[in-house]
Amino acid sequence: MTDSSGTAAPRSAREWLSILARYREPSTARSLFELAATLVPYLALWALAWAALSVSVWLALAVALLNGAFLVRVFIIQHDCGHGAFLKNRRAQDWVGRILGVLTLTPYAVWRRTHAIHHAHHGDLDHRGIGDVTTLTVEEYRARNRFGRLLYRLYRHPVVLFVLGPSYLFILQNRLPLGLMNQGWRYWTSAMGTNAMIGIALALIIWFGGLWPVLVIFLPTSVIAATIGVWLFYVQHQFEETHWSKGDDWQLHDAALEGSSHYVLPQPLRWFSGNIGIHHVHHLYSRIPFYRLPEVIRDHAELAEAQRLTIGESLRTVKLHLWDEAEGKLTSFRDAEQRYGLA
Repeated sequence: MTDSSGTAAPRSAREWLSILARYREPSTARSLFELAATLVPYLALWALAWAALSVSVWLALAVALLNGAFLVRVFIIQHDCGHGAFLKNRRAQDWVGRILGVLTLTPYAVWRRTHAIHHAHHGDLDHRGIGDVTTLTVEEYRARNRFGRLLYRLYRHPVVLFVLGPSYLFILQNRLPLGLMNQGWRYWTSAMGTNAMIGIALALIIWFGGLWPVLVIFLPTSVIAATIGVWLFYVQHQFEETHWSKGDDWQLHDAALEGSSHYVLPQPLRWFSGNIGIHHVHHLYSRIPFYRLPEVIRDHAELAEAQRLTIGESLRTVKLHLWDEAEGKLTSFRDAEQRYGLA
């Protein structure tokens, strides 16, 4: 496809779909290898941290924190299972997702449904609230009273978003099928079944090792993984030139491609994060296995250059808080106050 000057014109989001479909088929052998390459070191580090308790609590804690990176990768595999992108056998895939959900403290069916809602409505200002980071427009913020503005400011504060929030989300909120409480037994079964397995696992840990393995290994590993996961999810959509629109202006595929970043990470961070930084491709075609996402940007320079976000640039996104509909970008509280005279 070329423009009037004879040069290649950028493809539309819809045009990319048929191209990306070529990458959708998972390899069973490769998927099982990735599963083993994640679970074996994760379990080995758990055992090593437990053994280290007899030497030094601090050594055990250090190993547990390192293991948080492997738990992030466990979540990425569960994530691919939820998208039907990990194994060709759907039943086996769902059972892998359910089992991994016990490790990630995330009930599989509940998360799969809420995440599907996120994919179906990302960037749609008319459908917010499930599976996304709460984002107000400038006008919505203006319409709030002082207390409402204070609550939103607290919610968007880095300490809440990236320190308190992740632990609350994975340790507490995931214990109930919030957002799906009235949508049938399946989600309650998923949440309560996951809770029961977590309870059994913790009971066994306490039976054999007391509280120290829970306090020094289980909780730190879970908290560091949750924190990393929430940060990754945040930067995937909360960047200045992201995409939000409403009504007839919102289009699913445009929002998927333009509203998701390409978070450029060095190795081994790409490995531990399961290439989820290539998020614009994932959102446009979620059936692509995580280990095939690098193939896409290797083969298509246009996608490799789209929505690039470096680590340095990502750190600056924490200063963005409101969607400015007039400017079509995320902006900070300070800039919105200066531009629109918000009191």
